[in-house]
Amino acid sequence: MKLLPTLFAGGALALSAVAAQADVRFGVMNESYPPFFAKDASGQWQGWEIDLMNAICEEMKEKCSIVEISWDGLIPALESKKFDVIWSSMSNTAERSKVIDFTDKYYNTPSTLIGPKDLKPGATAEDVKGKTIGIQVSTIQSEYYKKYFAAVAEEKTYQTLDEAFQDLSSGRIDYVFGDSLALDAFLKSDAGKDCCANMGDVTDDKEILGAGVSGGLRKEDTELKAKLNKAIAAVRANGQYDAITKKYFDFDIYGAK
Repeated sequence: MKLLPTLFAGGALALSAVAAQADVRFGVMNESYPPFFAKDASGQWQGWEIDLMNAICEEMKEKCSIVEISWDGLIPALESKKFDVIWSSMSNTAERSKVIDFTDKYYNTPSTLIGPKDLKPGATAEDVKGKTIGIQVSTIQSEYYKKYFAAVAEEKTYQTLDEAFQDLSSGRIDYVFGDSLALDAFLKSDAGKDCCANMGDVTDDKEILGAGVSGGLRKEDTELKAKLNKAIAAVRANGQYDAITKKYFDFDIYGAK
């Protein structure tokens, strides 16, 4: 996510606060990414990442709001001060760290390939040879593809994973490559469980895949970074993190590789 800005103005959603002192604006991708963030029938944001954000805002005693931005516009919008922190399942990578700063991680999961049930499982270059892989633009998986798969497979890019899932379920592509939890949510959906299966996790490359998902910040915002890190540590220590996680997952996503 280091390409041209594609700003999609969104309304601010007031979140819970205690003795609010300021307004911290959280930038969230303007597409559903369950179970991390999605809008309910009334248009309100919900999900694991939203619940964690609420807990962190309460811990910081700050009034917080959400600003909706397209995925590939998040970093440009942060830099132009449309909001204060990216809170949108963004991995902390060496490439992104050249442009922005990051908080401590708040979860970490592997990158995975999914494909039709009749495909042989496997997530190596040999497995995907001659196939077409659907990947969301400006993601760590797109960078991984360039290094490991580009010589043997074709990439088809999408603005959202939902578009990739539609093409996969209709047979227009062979794989979708993305974060394991987002892909697992699709596999559990009506469309996903009928067509597709987990092909396996790719071999880790921390330089590309990063050190975990973190909040993205402007490099000069050192005070906000310190407050967020303190709040992340506090909700981990006081049990709120585990309580929130158990609502969505049956394992510890903080420590997952």
